[in-house]
Amino acid sequence: MNPAIMVALGVLALFAFILVSMSIRIIRPFERGMIERLGKYQRILDPGLNMIVPFFDTVIKVDMREVVLDVPPQLVITRDNVNVEVDAIIYAQVTDPVRSRYEIANYIIAATKLAQTNLRNVIGELDLDACLSSRDTVNAQLRDVLDEATDKWGVRVNRVEMQRIDPPRDITDAMSRQMKAERDKRATILDAEAIKQADITKAEGYKQAKILEAEGQAEAVRKTADAEMYRQETVAKGEAQAILNVFNAIHAGKPDEKLITLKYLEMLPKLAEGEASKIFMPIEASGIISSLAAMVEGIKTDGGAAKTQSSPTPAGGDAPA
Repeated sequence: MNPAIMVALGVLALFAFILVSMSIRIIRPFERGMIERLGKYQRILDPGLNMIVPFFDTVIKVDMREVVLDVPPQLVITRDNVNVEVDAIIYAQVTDPVRSRYEIANYIIAATKLAQTNLRNVIGELDLDACLSSRDTVNAQLRDVLDEATDKWGVRVNRVEMQRIDPPRDITDAMSRQMKAERDKRATILDAEAIKQADITKAEGYKQAKILEAEGQAEAVRKTADAEMYRQETVAKGEAQAILNVFNAIHAGKPDEKLITLKYLEMLPKLAEGEASKIFMPIEASGIISSLAAMVEGIKTDGGAAKTQSSPTPAGGDAPA
């Protein structure tokens, strides 16, 4: 074969290879491709293998992944005229590659500058305390404002986070003293509440102890009274049984009046042992005293007769009349 033909075939093969390679474009999953044909937007290329017209089509790749934009620190004046240094982070994502390409030159710089200006507006409407305690509110307001502004660029703001809100040193020191004073106040209140609760608990315990002591004393008095009542009942029953036994024994022995009189005489010394100056005798004692007088009279009569019989009659004398 003619060498010139072989060289021509080689050049054609090389040109065909270069042409085919220029006609193939591979788009990765997180990208979208835009075709510009002779300077005019043509279509969007999806992820995968795509064919274009070489020398006429230009492929512009757009990253569709979420990007993190760092808002530089800046001084912002709050509503109560306090200078604070703030910065933030923006999470943004391209939703329309065509508008992100043709509606804005650089949406990253534009979103950052827009976040800085709106950060001043949002912080300027709040007090320092509200800025420090309402970060979620500030984040939500910033996200709404930025999302609305970047929608025409084909960019969606997913999240805005405040990183730092640094007040001046003197304000920080004042806040530290205020926090310490508040904590000391709460500690004092808690100590007072603890002492109060302890006193209440002690009083309740003392009250309960007194109640239990009174209940114990009442129970002891009741038990003592029951025991005393039982003792008296037992003693009364014993005395009643003894009296009944004595009564039955007396009636069984059938004593005469002289025996009863003798027993009364035996009891008289015991009745006289007391310190009383008067002695009360039962009604039945009158009959006993009468019997006693009769007995004494009888004894005297018997003694006089015996004496008369034993004494001699004087001589020459007359018998007594």
